[in-house]
Amino acid sequence: MNDRKPLIMVALSGGVDSATTAWLLQQRGERIAAMFMKNWEEEDTEGGCTAEADAADARQVSELLGIDFHGRNFALEYWEEVFEHFLAELAAGRTPNPDILCNREIKFKAFVEHARDLGATYVATGHYARRRDNPDGSVALLKGVDAGKDQSYFLHALTQEQLRVALFPLGDLQKAEVRRLADQADLPVARKKDSTGICFIGERNFDSFIARYLKAEPGEICTSDGQTIGTHRGLIHYTLGQRKGLDIGGVRGFPEAPWFVACKDLAGNRLFVVQDGQHRLLMSTRLVAARLNWISGQPPAVGSRLSAKVRYRQPDQPCRIVELDADQLELTFDQPQRAVTPGQSVVLYDGDECLGGGVIQTCNAPLPTPLTQPDKDTEAKT
Repeated sequence: MNDRKPLIMVALSGGVDSATTAWLLQQRGERIAAMFMKNWEEEDTEGGCTAEADAADARQVSELLGIDFHGRNFALEYWEEVFEHFLAELAAGRTPNPDILCNREIKFKAFVEHARDLGATYVATGHYARRRDNPDGSVALLKGVDAGKDQSYFLHALTQEQLRVALFPLGDLQKAEVRRLADQADLPVARKKDSTGICFIGERNFDSFIARYLKAEPGEICTSDGQTIGTHRGLIHYTLGQRKGLDIGGVRGFPEAPWFVACKDLAGNRLFVVQDGQHRLLMSTRLVAARLNWISGQPPAVGSRLSAKVRYRQPDQPCRIVELDADQLELTFDQPQRAVTPGQSVVLYDGDECLGGGVIQTCNAPLPTPLTQPDKDTEAKT
């Protein structure tokens, strides 16, 4: 009878979340197999990605569960669909989020295609999110129950077709419960440390890694009124609101307080910094986003009162849609938002339901004094 059930292909990464996902599905009597995705060709072992070790862990979990194991290399697809875009965004002065694009183009596209070739009807991942099947046949994406681990932000670019084949068995669980279940099942990765950072970079130094692909031009670090106080390593290495890694020592005439990135001036290759994490140059109440995706296929109405996140793990922020068409979204927030960053995504929610979102283009945070002089662009803050 089990052979008549639809096959579910589990995206087994070698971590505890995907391993527990497979175990839970098996406990429910589902017919499952596992596939490991290799998305990056490692060029060194300097504390970098551990694809081979992760693949070995995934294989060991599959053997323990007695399920078929498949390995697939998506490095070419990742390079063409995710990494080249990532580099282009960095070069343009923005701060991209490759994990969102990876979900749309690799995990729920290339992976799904290979899973179907192997006879699978559904794919299951270890994301902390939930799906809801609506009476009209559509599918909704909901936040994971564990607010601290909810990953719906990274899934907001999925379509109806992609979501219909996706299963998220961990969506109703707390992370602590997942660890407990993994221990109970004697999974070999039960106590394995969670991966952090961008998947293909791993524990490598970000600056030195990016320097292989993009040329960084050093330039001036300036205060908000244009006073030069240091030298930056290249604008590609910084993002709005950043505090660490600025290498600004004691500056005569300024208090001993941390500095924060407030603006990146591409035209002048200058990095503007301030000494207040809530400085007015870091705060905005309005943003414009493009490259929109609405999970239901239908956008929310102009004037809608919703909530939004401009970064992962940010608490929901009340907002209102001001303008919306097929290409662009403009919204305002009830409260000023810190470090709204072009290249990152704004994701909209109606309660627990993730509606979709887009890539931030501009915001209305003030510009430093030198950039507000005549003939300067006072609208687009990079």
